Amino acid sequence: MKFNRCRTLLFYLLTSLSSDFLASEEPVMVAIDAGSYRALYLTKDSEETQVDAFFIDQLPVSNEEFYKFVSEHTKWQKSRIPSVFAEENYLGHWVNVINQWQPDINDTDRPVIAVSWFAAKAYCESQNKRLPTVAEWEHVASASETSIRGSHDPDYNQVILAWYGRPTTQRVGRRDQSVPNIWGVKDMHGLIWEWTEDFNSALVSGESRADSNLDKGLFCGAGAAGSADPSNYAAFMRFGFRSSLKADFSLSNLGFRCASNGE
Repeated sequence: MKFNRCRTLLFYLLTSLSSDFLASEEPVMVAIDAGSYRALYLTKDSEETQVDAFFIDQLPVSNEEFYKFVSEHTKWQKSRIPSVFAEENYLGHWVNVINQWQPDINDTDRPVIAVSWFAAKAYCESQNKRLPTVAEWEHVASASETSIRGSHDPDYNQVILAWYGRPTTQRVGRRDQSVPNIWGVKDMHGLIWEWTEDFNSALVSGESRADSNLDKGLFCGAGAAGSADPSNYAAFMRFGFRSSLKADFSLSNLGFRCASNGE
């Protein structure tokens, strides 16, 4: 009898917790004006890549929001996702409660991490959104608190580089703790790395002869000096990180946010 009472209480707590998760609010999206993005492979004299107006989530997707998604789309649950779509570490920070994987109660508003590109893409599509492109993400991320282009601000770059140098073993912080950039977007730097739609084609210029030497040029001194913005070391580090990714990777510091067309 005592065992049954404990089991009933545990079930009640579990279902109550799940109900709280599923009652999350709609994420805020921020309108981003059309602009331009200078890819690292371009020279200073090259034309910039134009970015159309679009919307992007103000914050990265949270554990709570992703839990709601996998509850409704069970094929993406940790216990069911095919290995071709995610590594073993997929949602590795979640806890198993009566054979149900879910975020720790203290992590609901932290960014979801350890999600593959496939899962991130599926989540965005379930919200009638999509992952941002590299150009869109960089267009937003290059903004500081006071300028659309903050990459030449030493303080702006130093904050980013200091975070890139932090050990990845540190626990991911909570969302919405940073000052918004000039667009009103938060947590673009200092919290997690983020998936983009075209992460594995970030430096394809369309000219095959030039593309073959992109990696070599960008990672040697002479090549970097001839690139569009040799002072933007943070962008070089992001390129290095993206170029190492595969779509099934489920890394403990990698999450995402969604975007949608500005129409």
